[in-house]
Amino acid sequence: MTQYTFEIEPFGRAFVDNRRKSMEERIGAGMKEAAKYLPISFPENCMLPTVGFAAYNGAFSYIYGGGISFDEGTFNRLIEEYPESKDDLTSIRDEILPICWGPRADRAKTDVDKRLRASMACWGGDWGGHSNPDYDRYLHMGTNGIRALIEECRAKNPGKDGFYNGCRDAMDALDIVGGRIREMAAANALTDSERSAEWTRIAETFARVPMEPAYDMYSATMMFWMLFTLDGVDSPGRYDQFMIDYYNASTVEESREMVYRFLEGMHNVRGWNVCISGSDENWNDETNELSYLVLELVTKMGYQTPNLTMRVHRNTPPELWRAAAECIATGIGLPAIYNDEVVCTALESIGITPEDSHDYCMNGCNQIDIMGKSHMGLEDGEVNFGKVLEFTMHNGYDFASGGIELISNQYGDPRDCKTFEEFLSLFYQQMEHVTDACIRMSNAAQETFARFNPNPLRSCIIQGCLEKGRDYKWGGPLYGHGQVLAEGIADTADALYAVKTLVFEQKKYTMDEMIVALEDNFEGHEQLWRDCKNAPKFGNDIPDVDNLCAAIVDHFFAYLKTKNTFRGGVFTGGCSPFSRAANNGRATGALPNGRHSGDANFADSVAAVPGCDVKGPTAALKSMMCYNQTEACSGFVTQMKFDKKLFNSDKGIETFIMMAKTYFANGGQQLSINVLDRATLLAAQKNPEQYKNLIVRVGGYSDYFCNISKDLQQNVIDRSEFAV
Repeated sequence: MTQYTFEIEPFGRAFVDNRRKSMEERIGAGMKEAAKYLPISFPENCMLPTVGFAAYNGAFSYIYGGGISFDEGTFNRLIEEYPESKDDLTSIRDEILPICWGPRADRAKTDVDKRLRASMACWGGDWGGHSNPDYDRYLHMGTNGIRALIEECRAKNPGKDGFYNGCRDAMDALDIVGGRIREMAAANALTDSERSAEWTRIAETFARVPMEPAYDMYSATMMFWMLFTLDGVDSPGRYDQFMIDYYNASTVEESREMVYRFLEGMHNVRGWNVCISGSDENWNDETNELSYLVLELVTKMGYQTPNLTMRVHRNTPPELWRAAAECIATGIGLPAIYNDEVVCTALESIGITPEDSHDYCMNGCNQIDIMGKSHMGLEDGEVNFGKVLEFTMHNGYDFASGGIELISNQYGDPRDCKTFEEFLSLFYQQMEHVTDACIRMSNAAQETFARFNPNPLRSCIIQGCLEKGRDYKWGGPLYGHGQVLAEGIADTADALYAVKTLVFEQKKYTMDEMIVALEDNFEGHEQLWRDCKNAPKFGNDIPDVDNLCAAIVDHFFAYLKTKNTFRGGVFTGGCSPFSRAANNGRATGALPNGRHSGDANFADSVAAVPGCDVKGPTAALKSMMCYNQTEACSGFVTQMKFDKKLFNSDKGIETFIMMAKTYFANGGQQLSINVLDRATLLAAQKNPEQYKNLIVRVGGYSDYFCNISKDLQQNVIDRSEFAV
């Protein structure tokens, strides 16, 4: 029996009205009711049906990566506008709010977890993560075809009616939105004389889609964009692969126009990650006309978004390499280049079949997912290696906050260590303790999502869910591995090497002298600071330093693989700092590499600490070749900055391509490149209004230089500028 008769608060109202049903049914009912009120717009620069996930007349909504969401401002506005419904709205709020993800996830954290999280030693499970839905299934089957699949799978999995009913309602929600788009377009065709033909075609298109399959590039783009925006503007994944049939079914002119509109739309919504090219399990190249067209248009448009990733391998055409280099030469930081030879090997090491490993793509900045088959391409958590070393030096105390609070476990006073190996053992124990907290928080959040925020929409468009009768968040996808990122790798390796040489090998300082200097933030210890600062650094092809750096990463990755995810996989590692590098640096105390407490100049990738790789790009890349990058199942980002003069000639571009190929042939996974000069960056920092269109690569994404924080600006400026 329906409890509420008003039209406001559609998601919350339907969710509460179905309280006696399964959680999947309640969310599916909420999606279906909210679909009647979701905002729909057609931006003039792309004329694509852009759908918001939050109903204009509701405080509750379902956000793709965060589950059920509550907007207090909207709630207060509704009470002001509908005072007669205050009691009912309050009742809905009070029933749903306790099961929203945020409060429940926070309650799942232990006191240890909260202390480590607050110190920025780690975090875990802070959000639901990205996804790469199976757009190929959606476009080729339509909602009617997926409904048929739902019923086919229901018959094979008795007792799962609640799950399948929720999935069916999610498909109904898509049809409701599609019907509203058709009605809107038909009405606009009568009033907008300038675009009457366009509106008429949109109306005709949505008379067929999304119920039926797409049939050309126009219908596929419209159908894709409706779901993409409704699902929260996540990552399209292998766009050139799932769109090529429709590209070939249309004229070249129309296909080009729709790709252009797609990229304009992605820029409008700050789309995450489009992936092009790649290989199949037999190393056949999968580059197609769309791959080249996307690169061509991204180069011409010069936007910082969407993030563009290009996959390469042993059989990548030279023409594609050249097109990528010419795009990079514009300075937009795109595309990021990934090496199939390393990524596929890494994925196969955790049980992913070769056929599926070669269907990988990126989401978010550069997390690795299997297109339409997994729930694993997200940041499950992060461990700050620099903070781990700080805890090691001070036996669990946090000296970035004054040294009076015991944050971590105490595994031993480093003053008692007789050898560097004993000291390194203390570091590894701290690392494992912090990693355990990260994983504990992540798994608690994963379980909270699964129990209280299932996602029937994504369960329809991720392979395995319907077939198993299990939700997208509860082990339904074919793969449910996890990805925990490492921060401050080079900072930590440099600091460990300084301790190894200055304290244990040269015995120039005692461990007590080193610790006291760190506690004093090097004040009054100028000679010790200079020796720490001048100690050999990662990124300069110094085998002892590089091998130590590789060893701590190997230990971290190996330890992660001993831990299982709630979703039904194992944890793996990577390094994709996004914009967090500066924040992690600010939270970390003084370290034996000579960095002062709170210094925001923290390593923002697997490369050297910005400014510490002083022997040129070949030495920098050789250092990074020491990593066993086939152990990194998430993005293992190599961030480099090159003098723009390098790309001003054919010889320079060919030199860059040769260098990139050499790095990949020797085990490199990824390259992200900035083409800039220091003088321009300094000028932009001083006079931002004159450089509003200057784009830089930050962590795993590109952004306008003037939009990022001063700390991140300095990080980009301080990176070594290579010439070849």
